[in-house]
Amino acid sequence: MVLEEVALEPPGPGMVTVSNRAIGLNYIDTYHRSGLYPLPLPTGIGLEGAGEVTAAGEGVDLEPGDRVAYCSAGFGAYAEALNLPAARLVRIPEGIDYEQAAAALLKGQTTEYLLQRTWPLQAGDTCLFHAAAGGVGLIFGQWAASIGAEVIGTVGSEEKAALARAHGYRHVINYRTENVVERVLEITDGQKLPVVYDGVGKDTFDISLDCLRPRGLMVSFGNASGAPLPLDLQVLALKGSLFITRPTMLTYTATTGELRQSSDDLFARVQSGDIRIEIHQRYPLAEVEQAHRDLEGRRTTGSTVILP
Repeated sequence: MVLEEVALEPPGPGMVTVSNRAIGLNYIDTYHRSGLYPLPLPTGIGLEGAGEVTAAGEGVDLEPGDRVAYCSAGFGAYAEALNLPAARLVRIPEGIDYEQAAAALLKGQTTEYLLQRTWPLQAGDTCLFHAAAGGVGLIFGQWAASIGAEVIGTVGSEEKAALARAHGYRHVINYRTENVVERVLEITDGQKLPVVYDGVGKDTFDISLDCLRPRGLMVSFGNASGAPLPLDLQVLALKGSLFITRPTMLTYTATTGELRQSSDDLFARVQSGDIRIEIHQRYPLAEVEQAHRDLEGRRTTGSTVILP
């Protein structure tokens, strides 16, 4: 990754210029950088940011001075300013600052579609979420707890276990010292789970399947440890007529209406205090390489922002 000075054209019809105040760091950024999710090169990367509209093209519902955030408007968020389609921006409500918005939007909208629409969690439901101390994990635990769901989280250290418990997780399993499947059986009195949310991928895929009750749903939404091996569909039959889905946030926020409803639901939870957005790491834009190293090395917790 190279930081370069480039000229920014005035925004065209349907577009606005956003001057970034904070940029969100997300694991999917490492997929784009590494080529796991190929992009045409050369390219900017980064999906999430928050800032001020400084210029507006024709036919938009935003104007200079508006505070906005984005996480599905295209690539290139690792920048001081960029042109974006107005239809993919959301307004930041009062009481939420730029850093909170940049740290929360992609992870929070991911949480929203996972627990409200992929498998609608209800009060009294029990589920498993891997990487409970990560950025999505801390938001997920709080949101699920606020609706009365019981969440089991996996972590890799006692420090991360304490963090997860402080963010809504009823049970926390240290996968380095405990057998995850055995602990899930113990916690559920042998019943296993209706749904597992797995953003880790290769290292946890089989474990996730083994934690599901018959006709349970495996939600595989990320590859932090690498892509899972190809799946023999017969395995789903042998393990109890299981279901599996590979959702993406872009599909669940495909229309402007879906995008803004999702962000409204998230921001309302933040404003009410159900969800605390805690930024544990900040990096200058010039140090984005180190930010990626720390993220991939599992040396980060919670949310991270890059400051232009």
